[in-house]
Amino acid sequence: MMTENEHTTEEEWKEKLTEEQYKVLRLKGTERPFTGKYWDNKEKGVYYCAGCGTPLFNSKSKFKSGSGWPSFTNPIDESNVHEEQDTSLNMRRTEVLCSKCGGHLGHVFDDGPKPTGMRYCINSISLDFKPKNKED
Repeated sequence: MMTENEHTTEEEWKEKLTEEQYKVLRLKGTERPFTGKYWDNKEKGVYYCAGCGTPLFNSKSKFKSGSGWPSFTNPIDESNVHEEQDTSLNMRRTEVLCSKCGGHLGHVFDDGPKPTGMRYCINSISLDFKPKNKED
């Protein structure tokens, strides 16, 4: 996968991100369920990549999955996310990454609600949220 930020060094990422963000976005870590700031967020707005600011998910596609992580039926734009097979932890999963910076966001599963049947299970710490203006 080619990324726009492929020339950003690990030292630059460490300076830009918090230690927790770095562990998830750059080292493919996972926050504990029910601990992230957005797992139960019900505000309307857009979720952006915490690493580079790419718009990833609209609150309209967010649903309560019971998993403890923010879950979405689909990204804002398919080209803003990249999927790769993840065979770590002796499991076969599909990892979701930001297409622009390559940051680890979470995983996608095919057990979501209609219309897509998909559940993008995303770490809160990988996201920044901007609420919709009341005038919009």
